[in-house]
Amino acid sequence: MSPEPTVSDWFVSSYSGGNNNNCVEVRFTNHGTEVRDTKNRTAGTLAFGTDRWSAFLRALRG
Repeated sequence: MSPEPTVSDWFVSSYSGGNNNNCVEVRFTNHGTEVRDTKNRTAGTLAFGTDRWSAFLRALRG
């Protein structure tokens, strides 16, 4: 039996749009990062592997 993956709590991304409700939540897992819409949390998540998430963050920082 394999251990359960470690999952952090969801948190609001620092790159979200502030007070205009354009927010996403992020959490880290053993397999990478998951992202979901704060206005529709049950609609599903986007999952990114560690390499892809790191590349995304580098692109945001320019």
